[in-house]
Amino acid sequence: MRRLRLQRFLLIVALVVTCGAGIAQAQTDVALSLYGAFSGTTNANGTVQSPANSAGGLVELRHIKNPLVGYEVTYSYNRANQRYRSDCSGIACTTIAPITVEANAHQVTGDWVASLHLANLRPFALVGVGVLFNQPTGDQFATTSDTQAVFQYGAGLDLGLIPHLGLRFQYRGNLYKAPDLSKVFTSTDAFTHTSEPMIGAYFRF
Repeated sequence: MRRLRLQRFLLIVALVVTCGAGIAQAQTDVALSLYGAFSGTTNANGTVQSPANSAGGLVELRHIKNPLVGYEVTYSYNRANQRYRSDCSGIACTTIAPITVEANAHQVTGDWVASLHLANLRPFALVGVGVLFNQPTGDQFATTSDTQAVFQYGAGLDLGLIPHLGLRFQYRGNLYKAPDLSKVFTSTDAFTHTSEPMIGAYFRF
C-alpha cells in the first residue's frame, strides 16, 4: 500500500515537472505582422484634429525566458495623415480652411512580455514604451516633423503550425500626444489613442 502511494506521488511529481517545463519553455523569434491603425479625433486649443485610418506593418524580435520574463523590440510603419480644422463649437469659425497633412509614422518600442506555453498555443500580454516619429511626405507647405513618446500595451496568441513556424494574432494599443505637423493650425496637444488589430507569422530560432 505504501509502495503504491509512493508510485502515485512520483507520477504526480513527474507530470508537474513535465507541464512546468512546457510552460516555462524559452523561445526566441522574429515576426512580421500586418495591421490596421484606427485613431480617434481630438479637440482642443481651438483645433479639431482627425487622423486617417490606415494599414501598416510591424517587425518584432522577441525573447521569452520564462512565463514572467520576456522582452521584445519592435519597429512599425504606417501612413498617418492628419486633418486639421478650426473648432466651431461655441466660438466663431475662423477663415482658415481645413488642411490635410500627408505623413508617415515610424515607431520603435521596447516591451515587456508575459506568456504561457500550452501545447502549440502561447497566449501573451505586453506593455512597453517607445518613440513615435511623424514625418510629412513630399514638399508640403508649412509642415514640420514631430516626435512623441508613446506608451504601448497589448495581448495576443501564438499558434504553432510546425516546429519553427506559426501564426501570431494580437491587438496593440498606443497612447501618445497628437502630432503637431502643421504650422498653420495649432495642434490639439491632447492625448490620442491608436488601436492596432494585427495578424502575422513568426519564425522561432
